[in-house]
Amino acid sequence: MGSKKNVTFSDIAKYTNFSKTTISRYFNNPDSLKLENQQIISDALVKLNYQENKVARILANGKTEFIGIIIPDLYHHYYSEMLSQILSTYETFHYKFLVFIGDKSEKSERLYIQELLAYKIEGLIILSHTIPSVELSTLPIPIVTIEREDKFVCSVNTDNYMGGYQAAGLLARHGCDILIHVNSPSSELVPAHGRLLGFSDFCREHGMKHQVILQEFGHTHETALPLLTSLMEDLARDYAYQKKGVFISNDTDANLLLNLLFRKYGTLPDDWLLVGFDNSPISREAVMSISTIGQQVDKLAYEAVRLLVEQMNERKKRNPVPLKEPVHKIIPPVLFRRDTTEKHGARCRPAN
Repeated sequence: MGSKKNVTFSDIAKYTNFSKTTISRYFNNPDSLKLENQQIISDALVKLNYQENKVARILANGKTEFIGIIIPDLYHHYYSEMLSQILSTYETFHYKFLVFIGDKSEKSERLYIQELLAYKIEGLIILSHTIPSVELSTLPIPIVTIEREDKFVCSVNTDNYMGGYQAAGLLARHGCDILIHVNSPSSELVPAHGRLLGFSDFCREHGMKHQVILQEFGHTHETALPLLTSLMEDLARDYAYQKKGVFISNDTDANLLLNLLFRKYGTLPDDWLLVGFDNSPISREAVMSISTIGQQVDKLAYEAVRLLVEQMNERKKRNPVPLKEPVHKIIPPVLFRRDTTEKHGARCRPAN
């Protein structure tokens, strides 16, 4: 069999009796054509079994339909779930993604950005905390960040303050003697700092005895394990015979602490209650389902891509109107009560 001939713009023009310029406009600016002419060309593409040459189109108009992503790590289940949800937006927005995993090095991440720009990405989604937003705002493409410092760029974040307040409230309702919040040290400009503020405000407003522990547990199981083991032993000693309500700022570390408690006691002791943050898959799959403050990751991902696509589409207009100031979208969290607070057969469900 002979090789199948590729259908060209000239073939389509000849079939439809339009000029090649008109055919080009159909692919690059269809709204410039009458609807009936768009339909004629669309029908011709089906009849001719036209398959678009993506490389040729990129060379012609400079639009790659690629979005870059820089994500801190895939150890924390929240990030792997977020990446999965971002990638799933292809069916809606038809943009493809180039992904780099950050390594906490500004030098490396700047190289990643230059590599992505060399591939002519049209926009960039950043979850890594390494490079300040004032520097990101100077890049020649639209930027949207998720859950990181965002003063100078557009962002989509969870209402972390509400989440911290909800977590403290859940533990307080179970009659805990001491409420403990475990978080990583962070700037007040980082959205996750709101978890600490919401937790602390609830405890002060309701006269609850509480403690905040700021500890960096790292981005691997090997670094987190000895640190969480030490934390567990310290809390067991310092608050012996007291009902301890522990709110940990992510589900990955909450699950590791839960595993350590099971190894030591064979169960989650009655004087320990545990709440995580994220509602990542591990919170549902753990040895005992973990109560958690759920980030609506699907909505965060969708809104981030939507906000980025809006900016990219605006830039393609003949007379684009740039944003006067960054847009910051806030998504409310959802409280899930599960076995680590309800203990006996609680079903996974959002709070009313």
